[in-house]
Amino acid sequence: MHEVRTVSVEIRGRVQGVSYRAWTRSEARARGLTGTVRNRDDGTVEAVFSGAPEAVAEMLTLCSSGPMGARVTDIAVREHVGAPALTGFEILRD
Repeated sequence: MHEVRTVSVEIRGRVQGVSYRAWTRSEARARGLTGTVRNRDDGTVEAVFSGAPEAVAEMLTLCSSGPMGARVTDIAVREHVGAPALTGFEILRD
């Protein structure tokens, strides 16, 4: 059985209106991660990443800068115990 790491991430800064969600979905899928990403009413972006620990770590590093046009000021990461029943990587409605 392969090891799986699952994290919830809250990304703060200029992260809405800069295609952050579409960029996140593309980068996560390229790394074989499952999960979700959505804009929150408070101006942050929230994501859940699940997959190989190395791929999750790489995604967290990428989220620190985000797509062109984003300005990330902070990332809060919360580890989950066990893997959620996620398939694919999707953008959730606001």
